[in-house]
Amino acid sequence: MDLLESPEPKRIEHRARLKIDGMRLDQYLCQLFGEFSRSSVRRVIDAGGVTVNGKPAKASYKVRHGDEILVTPPEPTRPAPAAEDIPLEVLFEDEFLAVINKPANMVVHPAKGNWSGTLVNALRHRFPQLSGLNGEYRAGIVHRLDRDTSGVILVAKEEQTHRDLSLLFEQRKVFKEYIAITAGILDRDSDYIEGKIAHHKFDRVKMAIADDEDEDAKEACTYYEVIERFRGFSLCRCQPRTGRTHQIRVHLASVGCPVLADKVYSGRDRLCLSDLVAGLDEDQDEVLLSRQALHAYRLRLRHPRKGNLLEAEAPLPAEFTRTLEVLRQHRPLYS
Repeated sequence: MDLLESPEPKRIEHRARLKIDGMRLDQYLCQLFGEFSRSSVRRVIDAGGVTVNGKPAKASYKVRHGDEILVTPPEPTRPAPAAEDIPLEVLFEDEFLAVINKPANMVVHPAKGNWSGTLVNALRHRFPQLSGLNGEYRAGIVHRLDRDTSGVILVAKEEQTHRDLSLLFEQRKVFKEYIAITAGILDRDSDYIEGKIAHHKFDRVKMAIADDEDEDAKEACTYYEVIERFRGFSLCRCQPRTGRTHQIRVHLASVGCPVLADKVYSGRDRLCLSDLVAGLDEDQDEVLLSRQALHAYRLRLRHPRKGNLLEAEAPLPAEFTRTLEVLRQHRPLYS
């Protein structure tokens, strides 16, 4: 990913750790923000976008314990996202906010490699006004879902509502429930998974459970409840109490039950009928899932401007119901 063209938060503040004493600044930032390429980090440094202890720094600067590092990526050079006539399922709407059922395979906001076809492009066509608090590239976006995660997502139409919603998320006053199908059987009917999450040390795409010594790791907790079990699979609801990147996917994988068809954490990016039913002819086979089996099912919060309880549900997508139908028919736990 290119830091120069990524609509990430404008200011990234960080205090350097003891164990990195003597590492070059560009190397350190690449390790810290593994999703960004070293060349883009160098260009931001060269453009004066990185200060150490309040002073512009060079890429060769040797980082020391306690250094106060501030990264200010420049604005993307591309034009503002265009409005695109992409159908959206609106679950709720008033003058302050909207709740959308985001389909799978839709990126939330534009970034390198996905400058069109995003949720923001669709929102710009659907709504005459959106909050600009996070800039044009993230117009109306309060929180995010992974590209291949479908379901409920909040959109702010104006700035004060955006601030209020962000505060509710920060205070953990937004209830979120996801439905997941896992590869593997969860042995407890309900439980919670705790584990600090940080960037994977070697894979820029992945997050990972971190040890207690990793100062950049963030606390994370996910509650789950098993709805139904099958031979080799589970259907469960998950309630993340924190909002870390890939949290549910990382936590379920950490207990040996990764989200089904999640290439990053399970190693497979699809589920076919032939994976569940032996002896199928080739012309009988079908792809049941071509994306991770994770769906943001329900969201509940106190409306920030009106005070009433707001709850929205996104029905299970067709590929979920078809997969469950096949599991119940061909992989019942008891037969």
